[in-house]
Amino acid sequence: MTSKRTKEPWMDAAEFGKSLPKGLGINLLVKHVDASVGFAKHVLGAESVYDDEDFAFLREPVSGASWILHADHSYSDHRLSGLVRSVQGRGVGAEFRLYGVDPDQAEARAREWGYQILEGTIDKPHGLRECYIFDPDWYVWVPSVPVKE
Repeated sequence: MTSKRTKEPWMDAAEFGKSLPKGLGINLLVKHVDASVGFAKHVLGAESVYDDEDFAFLREPVSGASWILHADHSYSDHRLSGLVRSVQGRGVGAEFRLYGVDPDQAEARAREWGYQILEGTIDKPHGLRECYIFDPDWYVWVPSVPVKE
């Protein structure tokens, strides 16, 4: 692992690993942690529990979702690093859905900050109002709320 960290982590890595709850965990490899943290904060309304040049732990307070970011360079010794370097869009075929996050507001913030919109906010037949937004590494985020009747 190649580290570019310039500050002390908020907790020991082994301690952090042990603190994670059971269930699904999401870890995204990104080119630049700061750009992805900026997207998550400005567009999705997420909070950074901790972030540095190598790693970030994010939490979105409305949906309760949390996820991890690792910079590409921090995975330099991992087999996955070669795969992500060879593709343009990182999450092709995957959608990261944040239920309870207002898509109209997220889309407006995304447009204000210059992020690409795959599909603007629309009411879908499955009962959700949602939009599809690309983050800096082309992962697709889908904020959604139930359609108002």
